[in-house]
Amino acid sequence: MPHPPALALSGGLLAVLLLMTGVWLASLVQRDVSLVDRLWGMAFVLLAWWYAATGPAPMPWPGLALLALVTVWGTRLSVYLTWRNWGRGEDPRYAAMRERTGPVFAWTSLVTVFALQGVLAWVIAMPLFAGLRGQAVVAPWAAVAGLGLWALGFTFEVVGDWQLARHRADPARRGRVLDTGLWRYTRHPNYFGDAALWWGYWLLAASVGGWWTVFGPALMTLLLLRVSGVTLLERSLARTKPGYEDYVRRTPAFVPWFPRPPSPR
Repeated sequence: MPHPPALALSGGLLAVLLLMTGVWLASLVQRDVSLVDRLWGMAFVLLAWWYAATGPAPMPWPGLALLALVTVWGTRLSVYLTWRNWGRGEDPRYAAMRERTGPVFAWTSLVTVFALQGVLAWVIAMPLFAGLRGQAVVAPWAAVAGLGLWALGFTFEVVGDWQLARHRADPARRGRVLDTGLWRYTRHPNYFGDAALWWGYWLLAASVGGWWTVFGPALMTLLLLRVSGVTLLERSLARTKPGYEDYVRRTPAFVPWFPRPPSPR
């Protein structure tokens, strides 16, 4: 029997906060708040399956597609981040926060990192709520467009991550800027891909009447551009990576496009 919308939403919030609390407890044992980044994708998988389990049946095909795509994306992201960060210690951002806050860091991180990310995931995931509870396909074109946009975004995210991993593993390229492959056309193909596939999720939700959830992908895009993604990372790269300023002048920051010619010397 399907849950009323308010109960399904509140249950989703409780589920994701319980997940984040468990990750917080693990971070106390490991002394590594970076664990939260590894579980970010799985928070959406958890929410998607909760909304699917508590929604009406049968689910139309855009909802089934949405459930499958979120599961693939979230699982891949968590596995990749776990592999990439294995044995590398705590992310410098969290290490700096730990040093600033001192003895109260554990409780501070619970609120400002784990609970905050849980709430953000719940808000961003509203297209999943709407898409997995919709009962009739009202705009099939939106579903088809959503599948295409998701495929584009997932390709950029996976290929961008793979190219970056190969670059970092090559001793001959150590310290050099990655400006080949997808990275020739955008400085952040993985972030662009993440934003694009979330707009794909929204279109799938919109196809069954979930147009109102547009704030979900909009918030994700804002976070990637202005908060935890492009802006934060580029501050660090501009200071530590020789040649990065010239790369910035040549290459679009987010939306892929052809690079500009090098500046005349």
